[in-house]
Amino acid sequence: MTEGAQQRSSDQTALRPFPKLKVPEAELTDLRRRIRATRWPERETVSDSSQGVQLATTQALARYWGTDYDWRKVEAKLNALPQFITEIDGLDIHFIHVRSKHQNALPMIVTHGWPGSVIEQLKIIEPLTNPTAHGASASDAFDLVIPSLPGYGFSGKPTTPGWIPSRIARAWATLMQRLGYTRYVAQGGDWGNAVTENMALQEPPGLLGIHTNMPATVPANISKALAFNEAPPADLTPEEQGAWNQLDYFNKAGLGYAIEMNNRPQTLYGIVDSPVGLAAWMIDHDARSQEMIARVFEGKTEGLTRDDVLDNVTLYWLTNTAISSAQLYWDNAHHPTGGFFDPRGIKIPVAVSVFPDEIYAAPRSWAEKAYPKLIHYNKLDKGTHFAAWEQPELFVAEMRAAFKSLR
Repeated sequence: MTEGAQQRSSDQTALRPFPKLKVPEAELTDLRRRIRATRWPERETVSDSSQGVQLATTQALARYWGTDYDWRKVEAKLNALPQFITEIDGLDIHFIHVRSKHQNALPMIVTHGWPGSVIEQLKIIEPLTNPTAHGASASDAFDLVIPSLPGYGFSGKPTTPGWIPSRIARAWATLMQRLGYTRYVAQGGDWGNAVTENMALQEPPGLLGIHTNMPATVPANISKALAFNEAPPADLTPEEQGAWNQLDYFNKAGLGYAIEMNNRPQTLYGIVDSPVGLAAWMIDHDARSQEMIARVFEGKTEGLTRDDVLDNVTLYWLTNTAISSAQLYWDNAHHPTGGFFDPRGIKIPVAVSVFPDEIYAAPRSWAEKAYPKLIHYNKLDKGTHFAAWEQPELFVAEMRAAFKSLR
């Protein structure tokens, strides 16, 4: 290999500092102009959100976004964090990397989902990396690695198909190895769970265990009955019946966005061109979190604020990742490895936190069958799909408890 080739090879795997964000003011001005120019539809013909995100919610969001919202606040938060880029498998991967000041901190890679980003994890960084300032002990400390999924946020956008959860999982193991971690844990929800569970299946050297807040535990007979619109089995416990009801609702009324992105993601030009269209598409992820966000824009106090919601949507807008993020659905659908909630046969330790307003609240009985080495299971009293973002204190406590036995 020539000296020049050696240099290029070295550069490809280098951990490069991510440059400070400074979105040109002209882009923010254009965003506000587009918001003001929104062409609105008629109001829904029903009194609830069964037809989608209600007009009143979206107009309240647009009024705030187009006038009072300040992107520079979250930009400053991101710029205050150590961020890096490294090329893995031909694609630039962006990640936040915060090391704890405490010795023997447990490294953890945390993966977001759709319609999320690294913004979902911002509230958990300080209490997990600096536990003594937040009522915990030095023995609870974590080093955190928080990557942006391919096609999301500041990571590169794939130009060919194939970036499915198993491939991302291998990339994450490479990232942790590249950072010098020889023992670590992994965490995820939504697509982050699919990636994290695939890491667990692959069992890369050093991976001690995983945590999930959206586990894949649905038994085969339940999945089959739901798919064929059959009656639930007669022997379900009340907890299992509750999970059945949630899954049945989601399959019948909550999968519209996923069906479109599974099949025709490139057709979504409207959400690349209209910021309000993008916002509505993103907040219509699941019924419970959409209802919570609607209450936020009615002025009620919830786990998220208006700024929280718009920080995430604005990141998608400014990075133009509406379609590149949706490609993950198409890729996964065209490389089927089983249903999203089907148990994968994981053999290493698994911890589960169940938030009640997730797409489904996994019963302990299902979790114990899906994960033979279940080291932690807890049902929380509140929380939706965006656990770390909406309920950071509960989420942080869960991380400390979940991995205590693996330190």
